[in-house]
Amino acid sequence: MPDRRQLILGAGGVLAAMAGTLALGAWRSRGDETSSLNPVLPLPFQAMGWRLTDHQGRLVTAQNWLGRPAMVFFGFTWCPDVCPTTLMDIALWLEELGDDAEQLTVALISVDPARDTPEVLAEYVAMFDPRILGLTGSDAQIAQAAADFRIRYERIEREDGDYTMNHTAGVFLFRADGSFAGIIDFHEDRQFAVPKIRRILT
Repeated sequence: MPDRRQLILGAGGVLAAMAGTLALGAWRSRGDETSSLNPVLPLPFQAMGWRLTDHQGRLVTAQNWLGRPAMVFFGFTWCPDVCPTTLMDIALWLEELGDDAEQLTVALISVDPARDTPEVLAEYVAMFDPRILGLTGSDAQIAQAAADFRIRYERIEREDGDYTMNHTAGVFLFRADGSFAGIIDFHEDRQFAVPKIRRILT
């Protein structure tokens, strides 16, 4: 039976499982609207209350990210397709940005804290790019982060007794001042991604 690394990398190019993610809903039609009062858009970092642990065991809050533009993605390490595809895209975008990529904070927030310990996340993000942070926490802490980013996720039981996770797919972009700048939708043409990222760089 193939190990998880083989499953992750082997499925990374598969885009057919887009339907397994929860819809982005209103974000897709709102472009770069940034009002923190809008109930469907992520809060600015200053207003977020989550506290999570990164893959090196350090406590992280949204306020720690102020002063640097950021890209944030929700996923989980046992995700068979959308997550590794997105993380490989992110690694390619960072490479294309060259030295400018050093300005960015890039993070994956797990929606599966039962399996995604800091140690598991450390191994996982290292397969894509060492600049990507992996964040996890308790169920309550992940729920708080999801509420602050206004994302949805749910556990789906499988017939074999295991489970998977459905979650909002997309890469959230924030300016250095902590304000929400837009989203790179999983379904959009990837040629637009790097220009969107460049717009948040200082």
